[in-house]
Amino acid sequence: MLTLYAIPPSLYCAKLRIVLRHKGLEWTELPPPGGYGSAEYKAHVPSGNLPALRDGDLLLADSEAIAEYLNDKHPTPPMLPADILARAKPRERSRFHDTRLEPAVRALFPYLPGKGEAPAGFLNNQAETINTRLVQLGQMLSDTPDAGTELTLAECGYPITLAWLDAIGQPMGLAITMPESVIAYRGKAESHAAVAEELAAYRPILAAFLGR
Repeated sequence: MLTLYAIPPSLYCAKLRIVLRHKGLEWTELPPPGGYGSAEYKAHVPSGNLPALRDGDLLLADSEAIAEYLNDKHPTPPMLPADILARAKPRERSRFHDTRLEPAVRALFPYLPGKGEAPAGFLNNQAETINTRLVQLGQMLSDTPDAGTELTLAECGYPITLAWLDAIGQPMGLAITMPESVIAYRGKAESHAAVAEELAAYRPILAAFLGR
C-alpha cells in the first residue's frame, strides 16, 4: 500500500492524487509527521516538501518526481507518450505549470481575503503576471492542438491551479483573462474521470480553507 503524506488544501497534493486516481492505485493519506514544516517531518523528508510518497523502502518527495516514478512503475495507463519527441511537450507544459504559472498564483496566498493587506499595486501587477503566463501557455498549446485529449502528467496541475484562480480571482479583484486555447485545453483536461473526481473532492476543501 502506498502512503501519501499530504495536507488537504495543498495544490501539489491534489495534483498527485490525479495521477494516483488515473492509475487506479490505492493509497493511504496521512498528515506529515509533526506537521508541515516541522523538524520531525524534515527528519524524514529533508526538503520538507509536500507531497511525499512512501512505497516500501522508498520515500520520495516532490509531486513531479513522484508522478514520474509512478508512471515508470505502473505504466498502464501511460501518462507520457512512448515516443521521445512526443514526451518532450507534455514535460515542457508540466514544468511551465510548476515553475511559471503556479508560483505566480501562489504569490497571492499571503494576501488572501482575511489575511495580510497587499502592498499598493501588488494585486494588479500579479494579475498581469498571471495573464502573461496564461498567454504564454496558450502560445505553447498552439504547437500541440491535441494537448489534453489524453491525460498526461502535464494535465494534472493545471485544473487545480485554475480552480484556485476561480475561487480567489473575484474576491481579490483580479482581472484575469483566459485565452480561448487555454479554456479549451482546460475543458479537455477536466473531462477525464480522474481530474473530475479530484476536483469534486477538492473544491469543497478549497472553499472551506478560504472560509466559505
